[in-house]
This record gives sequence, structure tokens and C-alpha cells, in this order.
Amino acid sequence: MSHHALSDQQVRHARRHRITRCPDDAPHPPSRWVASRWLMRRDDQVDNELRKMTAFIKQEAMEKAREIEIKANEEFEIEKSKLVRQETDAIDAQYEKKFKQATMSQQITRSTVANKTRLKVLGARQELLDGIFETAAKQLADGAKDKARYQVILKGLILEGFYALNEPELQLRARKADFDVVEKAALLAADEYKKEMGKAIVGKINKENPLPDDLYAPSPPILSAPNRAGRVTNGCDGRSGGVIVIGGNGKIDVNNTFEARLELLKDSAAPAVRHSLFGKNPNRKFFD
Repeated sequence: MSHHALSDQQVRHARRHRITRCPDDAPHPPSRWVASRWLMRRDDQVDNELRKMTAFIKQEAMEKAREIEIKANEEFEIEKSKLVRQETDAIDAQYEKKFKQATMSQQITRSTVANKTRLKVLGARQELLDGIFETAAKQLADGAKDKARYQVILKGLILEGFYALNEPELQLRARKADFDVVEKAALLAADEYKKEMGKAIVGKINKENPLPDDLYAPSPPILSAPNRAGRVTNGCDGRSGGVIVIGGNGKIDVNNTFEARLELLKDSAAPAVRHSLFGKNPNRKFFD
């Protein structure tokens, strides 16, 4: 038997320990060779498992990092959109505030300019009306130049005072230059009053207290009670013509001088004059 051949005892030992036959040129005994091979195979398995685990952990880490990156990008976009929206809202609110302020300022300016313009127009219109009535006041004395016409006017003025006071005897104040024509007009007025009322009335001229004749003399205040229209007649001294009818023992009068009638006309006829001059007022809703 060759020296390479195994004895029966060695075969049984190998079978018992399940050790395969090693090559003929093995430098070590069979048991040490088998253990080395087993350890080598064991190390390869461990390395393989470690590589698999490392690859798995790396893959998990990469996926987790990707998820974190995606989530961070989403949160960044959300936060960026939120900040952009907040800033946009702030800019819009600031713009809206400035726009409202500018609109209000423009409205105030427009209203101020409109009011100033309206006041200027009203002032100009009032100046024109005042000028018309001033011109009329300067021409009041012309109404007494035509004696026949003036007598008719005086009759109407005296008769109005008779009706207003309705007393049997009244005083008449007139200019000295008008005493004659006033006396005639008073008689005519008394006759008409008697026809209408059925009773006599007398109007006597108060020659001790005549109305002023001088058109250019200063106007002394004439203190008198309110007339039947509730109008105080101070300052209407009658130097242009007309009469003052006095009753109630001198406590009540009806000032029918030309100046007083013009003052009444300023209130009653002013709307008609304005309408004739400037047309219908579009802002006026009610008319007398």
C-alpha cells in the first residue's frame, strides 16, 4: 500500500468527523486543512452579509435623505408662498390705504374747490342783485315826479294801511312836499274804504313830524313797531316818497314808504329776479 493510502483507522476517523480527503500535497494534517477551509468559507459569508447589510443601509439612508430633501423642499415652497402671500397682502393693503387716502384727499379738494366756486358764483349773483336793488333805490324818487301817477300810488298805499289798522282815525306821515297830494289821496282812499267796509275812516297828516325831504341828508333811525307782516321798518325814512300810516295811539304803524316797499320786494321778488337772471336752480326742490 502506498504511503499516500489511508489506513482503515484513518478512514473511520474521517467518516466520523465528516472530513474529506485532502490533497496529497497538503502541508498540514487533514483536520487543520478542513478547519481552515471552513473558516475561509465562514469569512466569505460574513463579508457577503456585511456587504449586503452595508448596501441595504446605504440604500435606506439615501432614500431617507431623499425623503428629507423632498419634504424640506415642500416646506420651503410652502413657507416661501406664505411669505410671498403675506408680503403681497401687505402691499395690497398699503396700496388700498394710500388709494383711499388719495381718493379722500381728491374728494376733499374737489369739494373745497366746488364750494369756493359756488360761493364765488353766489357772491357774484348777490352782488348783481344788490346792484339791481341799489339802482332801483336810486330811482325811487322818480316815482313821485309824475303827480297824477304818484297820487294813484299814494292812494293804494294809504288804503292798504287803512285795511291793516282798521281804526276810525289814523295819522299819516309824509314829506312836506307831498302834503297836498297825500291829502287828496287820503280822501280818495277813505271813500273807497267806506264803500268796501261800510264805515267811515279819516287819515290826517301829521305835519309836526314829516318825513325827510332831502335825499342826500343822513338817515336818522325811525323807531317803529313791526308792521302787519312782522317787519321792523327802522331806517326806511321815506325820503324818496310814500307814507307811513300810524294807529294804536302811535304804537302801531304800517310803513308804506318807497324804501320800505323796496325792502319787502327784495324778499318777495328776489327768487323771481334770480330766475329771470340766472334761470331755474337745479338744486332747489321746493318752490313757493
